[in-house]
Amino acid sequence: MAPLSLQIIFSATIFLLLLTISQSNATLGANYYDQTCPQAEDIIYQAVRNASSYDPKVPARLLRMFFHDCFIRGCDASVLLDSTPGNKAEKDGPPNVSLRAFYVIDDAKTKLEKSCPRTVSCADIVAIAARDVVAMSGGPHWNVLKGRKDGRISRANETINLPAPSFNTSQLIQSFAKRGLGMKDLVALSGGHTLGFSHCSSFEARLHNFSAVHDTDPSLNAVFAESLKKNCPKPNRDSNAGQFLDPTSLVFDNNYYKQIVAGKGVFASDQSLLNDYRTGWIVKAFANDQASFFWEFAASMVKLGNVGVQEDGEVRLNCRAVN
Repeated sequence: MAPLSLQIIFSATIFLLLLTISQSNATLGANYYDQTCPQAEDIIYQAVRNASSYDPKVPARLLRMFFHDCFIRGCDASVLLDSTPGNKAEKDGPPNVSLRAFYVIDDAKTKLEKSCPRTVSCADIVAIAARDVVAMSGGPHWNVLKGRKDGRISRANETINLPAPSFNTSQLIQSFAKRGLGMKDLVALSGGHTLGFSHCSSFEARLHNFSAVHDTDPSLNAVFAESLKKNCPKPNRDSNAGQFLDPTSLVFDNNYYKQIVAGKGVFASDQSLLNDYRTGWIVKAFANDQASFFWEFAASMVKLGNVGVQEDGEVRLNCRAVN
């Protein structure tokens, strides 16, 4: 745990960041529901905690859901909308077919509608749930800015704009920059992979016939590469086979960065961060200092949560369908 003085500085820095963002966008505020639904965060926390106690994969899934929502149309809960006969929604786009835990958001929304009807947006539920799973997994806690509205549009074909696990650092930097996020945000938010699991399809290109010269990606630790090959043989007939992105995948810590430094990044995109001069020093800094990672991750999550906030959306009564 960080020393008390560092925790105080951390809290003050996050407070100033929250204040700055609140002033730049009057629709969001840390105390948005204090009068209209003061129990909102407690209700969401209970739903998330209950689900996580039954299924340890819930934290990683909810954190990933937040990323995938904000990166398409901004943080507007468009990822929650179900497909309709006339429209294939984001959740059914190729990068999102493995998203799970929508039922946790449904549970929280049902309870919120009973407690404070037509008040708390689905977008805010997703943002708060993402913070809660990080904190309950041992990571940092921050005040979530609230007051987002829910979007009415969700298109599967737009999910092609999500950063892919095969991206190199230049592609990642460009993708994050389009959302107003810098290189430090990129490296810090990639640390969300400390919670999570990937199916073989997302990284098996690194293991077999990688190039004309190398059968296996040479940036992979050789022993680690062999263990991945055992988990993901060719041909692979187990669609559920894969690899945890971090050996301590149930704990939010900085071990993800230590793995990258050791050549054990599962995704090509993760490993590329070490090998690029623009980001490698940040990876090493976070590997050496967990408190610094926690600090930057919380700040970057606040910034991410401010991407594409809806000015004219709605508060959905059911997170799976527009009103």
